[in-house]
Amino acid sequence: MAETDIYRTIVRPLLTERSTILKERHNQYVFETTLAASKTDIKRAVEGLFKVNVEDVRTMVMPGKFRRYGRGGGQRSDWKKAIVTLREGQKIDVAEQAG
Repeated sequence: MAETDIYRTIVRPLLTERSTILKERHNQYVFETTLAASKTDIKRAVEGLFKVNVEDVRTMVMPGKFRRYGRGGGQRSDWKKAIVTLREGQKIDVAEQAG
């Protein structure tokens, strides 16, 4: 996998209440990824970017929602979410890495 592909695979970390609970209780981190990214691509990208060992990757495609804009409306794009489990004792400082 090329270096540029690693940066294109992970779109952004998701910092929500649920992702914070997953991080504290299960050492899991949540990322938005590209739709075309496979579990193997996501694993390589996280290991390459953050220098950690990934145990498991779970992915789900989140369907885009219909949103109203004035009189009309539009459909938001579908996007993929990945929940990454790290080995025991390892962590990612998402706030520091995102900046």
